[in-house]
Amino acid sequence: MTITSSIKRDYLYNLAKKGKRQDGRDLFKFRNISIETNLISKAEGSARVKIGNTQVVAGIKIDIGEPYPDSPNSGVITTAAELNPLASPDFESGPPREDAIELARVVDRGIRESEFIELDKLCIEPNEKIWIVFIDIHIIDYDGNLFDAASLAALAAILTAKVPAKRFELGEDYPLPVKEPPISCTSVKFNDVMIMDPSLDEEEIAEARITVATDQNGHIRAMQKGLKGSYTTDEIKKIIKVSLDNGVEIRKKLYESVGK
Repeated sequence: MTITSSIKRDYLYNLAKKGKRQDGRDLFKFRNISIETNLISKAEGSARVKIGNTQVVAGIKIDIGEPYPDSPNSGVITTAAELNPLASPDFESGPPREDAIELARVVDRGIRESEFIELDKLCIEPNEKIWIVFIDIHIIDYDGNLFDAASLAALAAILTAKVPAKRFELGEDYPLPVKEPPISCTSVKFNDVMIMDPSLDEEEIAEARITVATDQNGHIRAMQKGLKGSYTTDEIKKIIKVSLDNGVEIRKKLYESVGK
């Protein structure tokens, strides 16, 4: 784990107290976001997202499987994240670590709780066959805020994905049925200062983290609290408002990237 010096910690904190950040951004402003789609020819859908220097690739694979007993008419989604050792000195090869599992769960929760993918339309034969959507997230370069980069990459990949019906002799391929995408916005807190879209340096001094996924109607679809610090009620309200504001702009970028 990277150790941050007290000098750097004090520097970043004192900057933030003045409403400034190391890279010149406002406290609640995102870094530059770029989204590219259809990068992986053998995937049903794919996307690469860059937020600042953080880079994430997501791929969608769709296969046939059996439904869960408690949802015989519903498709299934499964999300996995891989922290590539080349992306950071802190990432290691081997089985998924706790932070990779948490990343996958946060992305999955935003998609699942918003009902972004219409699972009820992924039933082939009730109780027998359904479509399973595999969302695979790969971290290529880590410079802070993996939660939002991974979520956005997954959304863009899903929006470009096609159900491979032809491969299984079930008719023509068709777009994965979806609703409106939930936009994830992550903020961190150190001492009494809150910022959004933390860089790696800012993440390393964070005491608390919260990710809020909101829809186009301004509704909260999922929230995830991380780290050991706490938030006041007023701080939570502030984070939700800023997440909604940023979500509007990020959603526009997402739609532009997929031609909508």
